[in-house]
Amino acid sequence: MYRERASQVEGVVVWTRTAPEHDDGPVYPVLPDGCMDLLWIGGRLSVAGPDTHAFTPDLSDGGPVADAMGVRFAPGIAPALLGVPAHELRDRRVDLTDLWPGPEGRDTAERVATAADPAAALESAALRRMALAGPPDPLLRAVVGGLDAGRTVASVAETVGLGTRRLHRRSLDAFGYGPKTLARVLRLQRALALVRASVPFAETAVLAGCADQAHLARETRDLTGLTLGAYAALANSETPQPSGSSTTA
Repeated sequence: MYRERASQVEGVVVWTRTAPEHDDGPVYPVLPDGCMDLLWIGGRLSVAGPDTHAFTPDLSDGGPVADAMGVRFAPGIAPALLGVPAHELRDRRVDLTDLWPGPEGRDTAERVATAADPAAALESAALRRMALAGPPDPLLRAVVGGLDAGRTVASVAETVGLGTRRLHRRSLDAFGYGPKTLARVLRLQRALALVRASVPFAETAVLAGCADQAHLARETRDLTGLTLGAYAALANSETPQPSGSSTTA
């Protein structure tokens, strides 16, 4: 069962997923959403970087499916508190101690492991780092807002006072990829939300900002590996999962 709640800080969500006692069902992919997650799964504290394609957990060892929990950061928030550019974590899952090799990483993992409420401990660790990093850059928020509204990269660059090349460099550090890719991912998420709400595909394409249904179908296939029909069937059978949640349905 999947649950989430808003954190004390805007743009941060705390989520938990409890694995069924007997779970031999299919493994569902985690789809790109522009976010990054701090994860606690099976006794491992790790970071899920921004994805450019669907991520399917590797359960080939046949081990039991573990409960999972995490703190999900909206696009552009996590790199400052992690101390690493987002593009270095693109399409990767990395142990937190590899990013924080000193006492902080070990102490954080120990606090989460021994906490009565690991999700709350995970949130506290993230909020402490955010307090040190300072508030999120309002320029990055404006970039995400503009692209999520369907505006062009050139228009967003002009609004925030950056040339397109500078915007691209800033985007690599903040989001893990350039603004055009971020725009595609955000558009995909708008479309998938409409599909989950049972909006017809042709109408979904127009509302999400695609040229037509064929365009939406190509984008869905390219970014998720699923057809529109397959995603709709998945949405009807499984609660959508957060970025980086390596669990089965």
